[in-house]
Amino acid sequence: MRRAIIAGTGSYVPEYRMTNDDLAKIVETSDEWIASRTGITERRISTGENTSDLAYEAARRTLQIANIDATEIDLIICATITPDSFMPSVACIVQERLGAKQAAAFDLTAACSGLIYGMACASSFIETGMFQNILVIGAETLSKTLDWTDRSTCVLFGDGAGAVVLSASDSCNGISAIHLLSDGSKQDYLCLPALPLINPMIQEIENQPQVITMKGQEVFKFAVRSIAVHINTVLEKAKVSEEDIKYIVTHQANCRIIEQASKSTKIPIEKFYMNLDRFGNTSAASIGIALDEMVQRGLLTSGDKLILVGFGGGMTSGAILVEWK
Repeated sequence: MRRAIIAGTGSYVPEYRMTNDDLAKIVETSDEWIASRTGITERRISTGENTSDLAYEAARRTLQIANIDATEIDLIICATITPDSFMPSVACIVQERLGAKQAAAFDLTAACSGLIYGMACASSFIETGMFQNILVIGAETLSKTLDWTDRSTCVLFGDGAGAVVLSASDSCNGISAIHLLSDGSKQDYLCLPALPLINPMIQEIENQPQVITMKGQEVFKFAVRSIAVHINTVLEKAKVSEEDIKYIVTHQANCRIIEQASKSTKIPIEKFYMNLDRFGNTSAASIGIALDEMVQRGLLTSGDKLILVGFGGGMTSGAILVEWK
């Protein structure tokens, strides 16, 4: 059976580390207030690099690890809610910089679930035989979307990019289960407006700030429920048990969300990989950054089963069960 395997991972974050103490100089907060509520102690903030710059660096490193030339890439999918521009897409900018001349390219918008959605699309393309090698990137410069006077949001987010190359294989390893859900009825839980509707036919123009707004408690409850639903569903689809899973890599939003998900699923917290203390919430980039860090630390060996699970604005959510190769 033709499957998509993860042939390589890569990540990139800006050099500048903004600590909680640094934030306390900008907005009324403290290291204790942030860390106790979120588990975050620092995050990376761009000092000039845009989303395409972060995406390109993560992509370049991923191709090196996968030992795949850019000309062998058939498709580039970039998951982002913070593109440099609506057009050209970040994926097209990255395609040109990589020299991936044979690749189609497009951006995908699913917020913090973006990498999961991108990998699900890529897996389907590979299983049908349409493409052989697909580069999936999650990249964000969330620092340009924040109200830096709102401590309920500006303390949470960071900038960065994570990527994977999915390749076709006849191996029994690879992606064995995918589950995606969306709930547009909860769209006001987490919002980031785009361009306002302005044209000669509009008499009254609504002035809506183009910054992230969030209903924190509602997002928390949605996230915990979503993690549990998706973990149970992909386990059932793949016909494996929780004991077979070595690691669960969730979207890195808040340590309390992950701890509560551990309790509700009765899966030991030790199986949930976390690095949000050092990177904060990087939206579509977070799972890719965490997965690449696990690879760099030598935590994964062939045959390990992982669950990647995301949740985000929309509201969107999804999970992938993959056997490492």
